[in-house]
Amino acid sequence: MAADDLGVDLDDDHVGVIEIRRPPNNFFDQALIAAIADALDELAAGDCRAVVLASAGKHFCAGADFQREARATTGSGDRHLYDEARRLFEQPLPIVAAVQGAAIGGGLGLALAADLRVAAPEARFAANFARLGFHHGFGLTVTLPLVVGHQAALDLLYTGRRVDGEEAVALGLCDRLVPAGRLRAEARVWAADIAASGPLAVRSIRATMRGPLVAQIRIATDHEKAEQQRLQATDDWREGVRAVAERRPAAFTGR
Repeated sequence: MAADDLGVDLDDDHVGVIEIRRPPNNFFDQALIAAIADALDELAAGDCRAVVLASAGKHFCAGADFQREARATTGSGDRHLYDEARRLFEQPLPIVAAVQGAAIGGGLGLALAADLRVAAPEARFAANFARLGFHHGFGLTVTLPLVVGHQAALDLLYTGRRVDGEEAVALGLCDRLVPAGRLRAEARVWAADIAASGPLAVRSIRATMRGPLVAQIRIATDHEKAEQQRLQATDDWREGVRAVAERRPAAFTGR
């Protein structure tokens, strides 16, 4: 990972800011998710009390770049992307995600790894895996129904349809809607409000409220990974990736 792919800062009000710097799409890979997890661990070991997760440029995160799939999911020592993703749920700090533009596929999974989300009206959320002939991942098996409910999660996963900021608030995908020009500032104000609470109490409350999530994410990502690997051997997966690259509807055959 390039040294400038991730920015980390800590304000005087105990708010850490982690910024993904791979514009415009901010695709992630195993190395970037590991770096975010490392940054969270380091902030948690210091004076940080809450974190803003943000991205530079047009989009929050368009997920993995499937044109460079192998590098996106595996890294040194055969660690998988989801080994690092689980660390985002295990760390103790509350996270407020600032979502502009697209949070698509694994990018939606990254946004839902945060405790809270602020989005602009122009934001677009989509669990587009089925449109690729693929199984969803990044723990969305657990996090998506948790925030939108089971039936809405089925709709979003089966259809892969896009949801704008206003519908995202209505569904529960994001918690607050603010103009794009104020997005980062509003996320930082919310994080600072959290940081003003007793830090030991916040960590304790977070551990109680999200405690079962860690075990659920581990089970879910193991299953998601196995299903993704199985479906990557199919004609439908190859057609889905080609169709996205060629900006056309996929012609799936069920094989």
